[in-house]
Amino acid sequence: MTQTVLVINSGSSSIKYQLVDPETGDAIAKGIVERIGEALGTIKHVHGADVTEEELPIPDHEVGMREVLRLFDAKGPVLSEAGIVAVGHRIVQGGKYFDGPALVTDEVRDLIERLCPMAPLHNPAHLKGIDVARELMPDIPHVAVFDTAFFQQLPEKASTYALNAEVAEKYAVRRYGAHGTSHQFVSREVAKLLGRDDLKQIVMHLGNGASVSAVKDGKPIDTSMGLTPLEGLMMGSRTGDIDPAVVFHLARQAGMSIDEIDHLFNKESGMKGLTGETDMRSVWGLIGNDEDPETQAKARVAMDIYINRLLKYVGSYTAELGGLDVITFTAGIGENDWRVRRELAEALEPFGVKIDVEKNEGRIGEPRVVSTPDSKVLLLVYPTNEELAIARQALTLL
Repeated sequence: MTQTVLVINSGSSSIKYQLVDPETGDAIAKGIVERIGEALGTIKHVHGADVTEEELPIPDHEVGMREVLRLFDAKGPVLSEAGIVAVGHRIVQGGKYFDGPALVTDEVRDLIERLCPMAPLHNPAHLKGIDVARELMPDIPHVAVFDTAFFQQLPEKASTYALNAEVAEKYAVRRYGAHGTSHQFVSREVAKLLGRDDLKQIVMHLGNGASVSAVKDGKPIDTSMGLTPLEGLMMGSRTGDIDPAVVFHLARQAGMSIDEIDHLFNKESGMKGLTGETDMRSVWGLIGNDEDPETQAKARVAMDIYINRLLKYVGSYTAELGGLDVITFTAGIGENDWRVRRELAEALEPFGVKIDVEKNEGRIGEPRVVSTPDSKVLLLVYPTNEELAIARQALTLL
């Protein structure tokens, strides 16, 4: 019988899930429960060509998970007959405790809870998913897969802040990174694709949340996100890198509280703060709108900032790597926004980077080289698949 893994990504008001065949990489079924806790929630379940969409009250995650199991029974595949060997849970913050997947025990669950202050928007929601899933599926092993695990391998010079060492140790302040499951999956798949284990890679996971990593000989040597997912690139609604003294300035001069500044940096900044939009398609629409020159100019400046931040990381990581073989674009923007890929490549042209304009055009749903044969650095689009990565890690652990 085919072995499958049910992958669960539990958010604060949603549950995403996939039933995955780790061997073939196929998503046998998938879906999402949204607007948990609101007056009326939604659920979408996809099995083959059969798509089921429903609206109903979903007051909490337990009800949401029960509805997921109901739809599997009603619309297929029936989970008791699907060969499930594990339930894999995506966890954003694993702290210093986890450098790989972990079987969920009460002790592991408590450690994840202990790390909630470092991922207050993510870990509490993941715990809800774990608790409900363990209760409803008690006879199946549950495995936690951590976004931070891959970056536990970072050298100290990349993981350590220049903060008072005693304070850093006491409060576990270091650079943990994020999106590690994606960076690990993509960098390994690129190495397989090119038939080389000695690659000097830069992986760009560009979505509403965005991060970049430097991977040498299969191991990460640096990444843009830090203690939290706020550090690094400019994102949909996050500032990315910013002088920490801005916090002191806003507290003293604007009278803003820590919570207000936290909200400002994470939810009201980045592309949203500069243009009012988080969707890059909308931003490009503003850039192309000749009827509103002022808004057009602001959007163009915002995009210039976005590209410039990417460029700075490529430069610094190339130096850290001691050269560069390949830049890989992945995630929603990386895979689908050909203009971002082109503008970054054009900025790198003085260093011998050349993009194939025709191959780069449009949304790309499969691995594709988008550089020219004579480019000194290979430019590659490789779709990420975090659900498959979680499924494979869970199966490998077991």
